[in-house]
Amino acid sequence: MIRMLLRVLGHEYAKPMRLTVALMTVTAVFEGLLYALLVPVLRALFGEDPSDAWPWLIAFAAGVVVYAVLRYSSDLSGMRVGTTMLRGMYHRLGEHLARLPIGWYNSGRVGEVSVMASRGLLAAMGVSAHLLAPFIAACVTPLTIIAVMTVSNWQLGLAALVAAPIVVIIKIWTARSMAVNDADNARRSNESSARVIEFLQAQPVLRAGGRSRERFSLLDDALQDVERSSRRQTLSVLPGAVGMTLIVQAIFTAVLVLGTYLALGGDIGVAEFLTILVLAARSAEPLLSLSDISGKLRSARAELERLDKVLRTEPLPEAAEPILPKRFDLEFDSVGFRHGDHVVFDGLSLSVPQGQRLAVVGPSGAGKTTLLQLVARFYDVGAGAVRVGGVDVRDVDPEVLMAQSAIVFQDVYLFDGTIEENVRLGRPDADEAEVRAAATAARLDEVVERLPGGWDANVGEGGALLSGGERQRVSIARALLKNASIVLLDEVTSALDPVNETAVHEGIERLMAGRTVVMVAHRMRTVQRADRVVFVSDGRIVEEGTHDELLRRGGRYAEFWNMSMAPVASE
Repeated sequence: MIRMLLRVLGHEYAKPMRLTVALMTVTAVFEGLLYALLVPVLRALFGEDPSDAWPWLIAFAAGVVVYAVLRYSSDLSGMRVGTTMLRGMYHRLGEHLARLPIGWYNSGRVGEVSVMASRGLLAAMGVSAHLLAPFIAACVTPLTIIAVMTVSNWQLGLAALVAAPIVVIIKIWTARSMAVNDADNARRSNESSARVIEFLQAQPVLRAGGRSRERFSLLDDALQDVERSSRRQTLSVLPGAVGMTLIVQAIFTAVLVLGTYLALGGDIGVAEFLTILVLAARSAEPLLSLSDISGKLRSARAELERLDKVLRTEPLPEAAEPILPKRFDLEFDSVGFRHGDHVVFDGLSLSVPQGQRLAVVGPSGAGKTTLLQLVARFYDVGAGAVRVGGVDVRDVDPEVLMAQSAIVFQDVYLFDGTIEENVRLGRPDADEAEVRAAATAARLDEVVERLPGGWDANVGEGGALLSGGERQRVSIARALLKNASIVLLDEVTSALDPVNETAVHEGIERLMAGRTVVMVAHRMRTVQRADRVVFVSDGRIVEEGTHDELLRRGGRYAEFWNMSMAPVASE
């Protein structure tokens, strides 16, 4: 458990955690040794001169003060490590998630990451801040007390020591019986979290279908699965908890019976017998609490295992000696790429000279957006290479590659903040004049003028308070402010009204000027702005040429063009 916790924490927090564990262990041992002073105290009290107990009572009081200081220090250290670690772990998890390939983020990850970022990290903090100290005390203090009992009377110490292997066996058996239920409960919890998010996101569809007041069956089923799994998990704990209680009470009773027998036989005195009673009772208390603490630790361990699994997921590798591209032409050299078992590209080759515009056309699922993602290195190719300025993108520092690329996707996500804050994401160090110039070029200034609050207007989570066209203008202004040499466009006007489409096109034209551009086109009229067009189908380039050349050939591209222009002609 502690080894996993140290691994999850990383080098930065491992050393403070080790020191905290050492301090907690010393505190637990000292607590056990403190009870050894009861032996001379009771002997003096039941001896010829009870006043002889005063020095031992003073020593015991001093020991209690030392123990209080140690306990306070260890608890405070655990709390500090826990809270500091929580802040650091959020950063570590966020940085790691940002380095994972986009393919890792499938639909099932939504609930998993949501649970991990809340319950998982809080569990990691709870171990060090709340659970570790009582767990160490429950394990170490009884063993120390048994050692003290053995020194006082080897027979009683041996009788108490019999409990140790039995307790360990019960703990191992309980942990194994709970392992399956823990995994199932975690899977059900992640599923229910994903369904809650889905339920919230699906509100427009549910309300449009007149089902806003109905129960959402998928969510209900997921919550019922969680309830059943939690019930099974609770029932699996009972045998171990009951067994632990019975064993501890049985050993405690055996020690008392043996102590009584020895006292009646004259082998030990009254003082020693009373000491044994106190020590046996004190060692039984933490052992009885061990079941509850162990259950909480098992739940925390399960969360830590899932967190550890994500942190050990290999991110996209980074070059030991990154190369800085001097040019900004693009090249796909015999690229092979798969999504699971699906082959997206097989031996695809393509080049885009610096400063030119390439339009990518093709049916849905042909891999058009994937081409853009390979340039931005959201994925790594399975074969061949993607190059920027003759340099394999895998040999370029990821931050440099991102700094050289401006990406505008069809689905724009804005962070819950002001318009200006979202625009500044393109280049946080830009001055006010540069931000305003980018906004004007994207015709975002028109939006700002009519919104209450202007530049300080809040866009809502995901940009929910803005229309699709307004979000696109923010995205284009952000890309313009970035002033990157490579522009990647995933058709940004396919769902816009004519007014917003015109405004966005003007912003896009300014964004593309003088830059290397790869644009995915769903609306065929945008293709006419490209220097070259490629038609992609079944993972390969079917046709390639200028817009006019491809129309004259009368192939797949011409067919797509005629189909897209037919509604316009009929109007």
